Amino acid sequence: MSVKIPSKFTFGVDLDGGLDIDIPTSYSIDIPTDFSVSVKELAPIEIRPIDLSLRLKEIPSIRGHLPVNYKIGFNLLGREVACVSFCGQGQFITEPYVPYPCEPKPQKPQKPPKPVPVG
Repeated sequence: MSVKIPSKFTFGVDLDGGLDIDIPTSYSIDIPTDFSVSVKELAPIEIRPIDLSLRLKEIPSIRGHLPVNYKIGFNLLGREVACVSFCGQGQFITEPYVPYPCEPKPQKPQKPPKPVPVG
């Protein structure tokens, strides 16, 4: 949908009321169709550094898993001579630790037996 706006309006008014007075009865208003904008001077622009701070109020309670696969070895002329491989899973826990059903429960260390005197 488009609307055309006329650039010139003409309207007439009867102001003499039947008397013989020279009053213009036709007026016209012109609307300019060309507009131009210019900037004579720009204000200086100042850039200030932003002060941003971030803090944790509480560390979230999570249990994170880190799969690991370490391989320590000795190569000679591009060939593997000896190697030890460690693989498994590491965890970082920020919640109170309760083992999952498939995890072994932590055991208290056993006290070594008392030495028996000889003789």
